[in-house]
Amino acid sequence: MADTDEDSVYFIPDNSWFPIGIAVGLFLLVFGLGSWLNEIKAGEEPSLVAFYAGALIFAVVLYRWFAAVIDENLAGLPNARVKRSYVWGIGWFIFSEAMFFAAFFGALFYTRVLAVAWIGGEGAKGVTGDYLWPEFETAWPVVNNPDPSVFANPRESMAAPSIGNWLNYLPFWNTVILLTSSVTVHFAHTAIKDEAQGKMTLWLGVTVLLGILFLILQVEEYLEAYQELGLTLSSGIYGSTFFILTGFHGFHVTLGTFMLFIQLLRGMRGHFRPHDCFGFEASSWYWHFVDVVWVGLFLFVYVF
Repeated sequence: MADTDEDSVYFIPDNSWFPIGIAVGLFLLVFGLGSWLNEIKAGEEPSLVAFYAGALIFAVVLYRWFAAVIDENLAGLPNARVKRSYVWGIGWFIFSEAMFFAAFFGALFYTRVLAVAWIGGEGAKGVTGDYLWPEFETAWPVVNNPDPSVFANPRESMAAPSIGNWLNYLPFWNTVILLTSSVTVHFAHTAIKDEAQGKMTLWLGVTVLLGILFLILQVEEYLEAYQELGLTLSSGIYGSTFFILTGFHGFHVTLGTFMLFIQLLRGMRGHFRPHDCFGFEASSWYWHFVDVVWVGLFLFVYVF
């Protein structure tokens, strides 16, 4: 079908195995991650075969799916109405991701404001906690668990130091990196509008490098937490909420970096025009969303 604005013409892609492949990859990824964590907790040698297989399948299928959609766009198949559906699609996708993180932020709020206080003997529901763990004191982060025989106490939390010491604080630098990347991806978008391919490639390449740098620093942060601070997933509610929130965000940064890298390859081939760059725009919207989530994490997981 030729590119047209007529509402009577609507491109419908052929049947595809891509959604099934994505589902299989994500299933193996999550199953492998769960098995890995359970094996670590049980003191067994972890097997990462399922995890790596799922990650590989997910990446390959996603790459192939992107390629198919790009080919459809270059062939002029989607018309203006179809492109509006793309905007709605990425909008609902980001909304679902926002609800995903809202659930975890809600769990963090419930834990910090309610559950920890009850265990410390506060409020009407604090009678049980006061009876079972009379020596437990209400404090966050929880580094002194009510029952250390079940959940080992970390030696120290990842809470932010005083502002004067932030230059030696990895989460602060990761915040600077992500906020900077939001600026560079905006510069890349502006370059597309100005039809300046060289600038677009430069700024988008810098954004991808910043995303990779963020992930490297997060790995370094996790190593410090595990090896030096004794903070693990088995460190009670604080360890669980810390690694689940930051870990899922790290996965989203990985996905966003992959998306922007694909757009970088497209930009180097001259695919984008001021009136036709939805692939880049969708990836940049997602990246801005990931940055906003990190700001929330930095404030409520690290600072306050």
